[in-house]
Order: sequence, then structure tokens, then C-alpha cells
Amino acid sequence: MPVAIYHPEYGKYAFAGEHPFSPVRITMVLDLLRLLGHEIRPVLPDPATTEELLTVHAREYLRAVASASSNGGMARTDYGLGAPDNPIVEGIDLGARRMVGGTLLGARLIADGSAQRVLQLGGGLHHAMPQLASGFCIFNDLAVAINELTRRGLTVAYIDIDVHHGDGVQQILYNREQVLTLSLHESGEYLFPGTGGIHELGRSMGRGFKLNLPLEPFTEGESYLEVLDTVAEPALEYFRPDVLVVQAGADAHFSDPLADLMLTTQDYERLFRRLLEYADAHTEGRMLVTLGGGYSIRATPRIWALLCLTLFDLPVPNELPAPWLEHWGEILGEDPPQTLHDPIPAFDPIPRRAEIDRHNRLVATRLLDAVSMLWL
Repeated sequence: MPVAIYHPEYGKYAFAGEHPFSPVRITMVLDLLRLLGHEIRPVLPDPATTEELLTVHAREYLRAVASASSNGGMARTDYGLGAPDNPIVEGIDLGARRMVGGTLLGARLIADGSAQRVLQLGGGLHHAMPQLASGFCIFNDLAVAINELTRRGLTVAYIDIDVHHGDGVQQILYNREQVLTLSLHESGEYLFPGTGGIHELGRSMGRGFKLNLPLEPFTEGESYLEVLDTVAEPALEYFRPDVLVVQAGADAHFSDPLADLMLTTQDYERLFRRLLEYADAHTEGRMLVTLGGGYSIRATPRIWALLCLTLFDLPVPNELPAPWLEHWGEILGEDPPQTLHDPIPAFDPIPRRAEIDRHNRLVATRLLDAVSMLWL
């Protein structure tokens, strides 16, 4: 039986004002599932301890976060704290620790054999560096959890479907041969954080195990899934991981305000089912999934509801419950979409579609060419 992890104190991981990384997104998902008759009863995680965070982060950075998070804390822009992406908010240290604790608990449940499929309804803070907050991310829960899995003797394949490159996870694990990372993202030529080229293949014993698919702006779902299969299938077959860890950001949706990929909710459902197939084929079903980015309040809750329904093998309806539509319409001041899936067609045809598809195929081919000699 799949396990869900969540704690109300995830809500403390909230930046001030109209910051797009809002806990409301997860609240909307839980409310929607409840009204669909699938109320999630999650396991409650403890916050990560300082010792657990020290497996990734520097002690002086942890002190800076705690200080900035306290009443009257001062910005530390040398640590990225107080920058526009990561404004100072009282109490965010506890919210961040609770998020890390959730992803770490998921890793331990899998390592202990207590669960095979785990959904962490938070986390996915893939930009955080050992001594730097970046891109809405304070602590790197994914790297902490992956370190725990490898400490237990397990090899990990990490797949990042957030529209932004998973730079923090890649950098922290760049020389680790026990971890394969694969990030699909809008090309860093156009989008934060500006990294994730196909030449970034790892270092030392990790070389050949760090893979990136930088995609053209306006990439549609068919091309996205094609290049994912092109690279992921041979990579997983070669690496033979024990566990699949997925960062399931929802910001590659066509309506996301911070990026330019063109996935629909239908594409996301296919993508989630494909990732489950990868886990069944390559890790005996062991799979830890976190959330991540996703800044369209009209799309992200629906995408993550699809993620929950898919992972828990629940039916996927089309119509959304009227009480959910009414309640969130009043709160948000706009009418949410009436259906779980996007209309077909969801957007006007993309003029350069054939050219974009060819470019993405070339990227995948060049990446495989670059690692093929390293895999011999």
C-alpha cells in the first residue's frame, strides 16, 4: 500500500506577501482529494535534526538560517537569506526542517522495507546548496534523503521533472557513483538557474551518472515524453538502481507564469504513469516522490491531485466537486477550471513545433553519445 507523508507545519514553509511558493497549493490538493472521497491519512514526520541536516549543509549555514528565522532576524544575503527569492520569514527554519524530515522519513520507510511507494506531499527543494538558499529552497531535502538511502547501501536513480534544472541535487552529488541523476528542464539558456547542459556529466567516480535534458521553450508533452524515454530507458537499464526518487514539480505546465514549456494535465498523467512503469521495471516498485515547483494556482493543484490519484491507483474523474470549486473560487477571487483535465486543445498550435521536436531529439542523441563511452 502506498504511503503519504505530510505535516500541517509544512505550512510554515511560506514566504511573505504574494510569493509564488505558497502552501495553499498543497492545501487545495488535500481538500480536493477529500471531496473526491479519497481523504489522505498521512504519516506525520518529525523535523530534521541538526545532525541530519549536516549530512548536506554546513553548520554555519544552519546557524544563519535559524538566526534569520527568529523574531527580528537579519538578512544574510551571503547565504541567500533575504534575497528576493528567499525573503526572511519568521519560523521558516521549522517549516524547512519539517519538509526535510518528511522526505527523509520516506527514504527510511523504503530502506527499512516498510513501504515501496511513498509520496511526500511537500519538499522537492532541489536548488538549495550546502551554504546557500536559492530558488525558494532553504534546505535540500532530496540530497539529505538520497544520502540516507546510499548510506543504507542502496543505489538511487533521481529523476527531476521540475521545469527548472535540479542544480542543487546535482552539485551536491556530482562525484557520487551511487546516484544517477536525470533532470528534464527548460534550457538554462532561457531560464533560472542557467545550468543543466548536456556537458554536465559528473566528476570523478560520478562521471557519466549525471544527465541533463535541456529542452527548448514551448516544448510540448509528446516531445517531452519522447526524449525522456530515449534517455531514461538505457540509463536505468545500465545503472540498475535500487530506488527511484522523483522530484515532481508541476511548473512545466503551459499556464505556469515562471517558465515556457507546454505540458498539459493529460501529459502529466502519462508522465506519472511512465515513472511508475520505470519503478516497476527497474527498482521492484521502490519509489519516493516529492513535490516541488508549480506556480499556476489554476493548474498545480490539479496536477498534484493527478499525481496522488495515480500513485495510489485511484480512479481519475473528470468533473471537479462543486463545493471545491465554490470554496476555492471565493478564496482565490477567480473561478478554478471546472475539470481535472485541461480542455482539448488546451492552447493554440505552436508554430515551430517540428523544429522544437527535432532540436530536443538532437539534444537526447548528443547526450547519449557523450555518455556511451563512459558506460562501456
